[in-house]
Amino acid sequence: MDLIDHARAVRENAHAPYSKFKVGAAIKTASGAVFSGCNVENVAYPEGTCAEAGAIAAMCAAGEYEIAEIAVIADSPTPIPPCGGCRQKIAEFANAAVPVTLGTIAGETQVTSVSALLPGAFDASHMA
Repeated sequence: MDLIDHARAVRENAHAPYSKFKVGAAIKTASGAVFSGCNVENVAYPEGTCAEAGAIAAMCAAGEYEIAEIAVIADSPTPIPPCGGCRQKIAEFANAAVPVTLGTIAGETQVTSVSALLPGAFDASHMA
């Protein structure tokens, strides 16, 4: 199963009773391990969790901290990009060249990179 398939499978577990917009994300780490996440909505809207954030949390919970590749999928007319907050979260654990596959459940995909999604990212070098 490739990374977009992992994202597609976990998307089915999303808790999206309000928006009905299920999103799945899967991360492959430098070690080759795969971690998945889905969006989890809450009636108090700002308290929900994005799929990408869930996958990152699962990765960290397992003691891994380096994203080698990521995929995000939803039932949308075009491939879905991560929100701004998730772009920053991804950049925390991935270098600029890491591939990001964006997909639709209809099978359309677009491959981009972390740097293309978040040009001029705020990173640890700004804290020196």
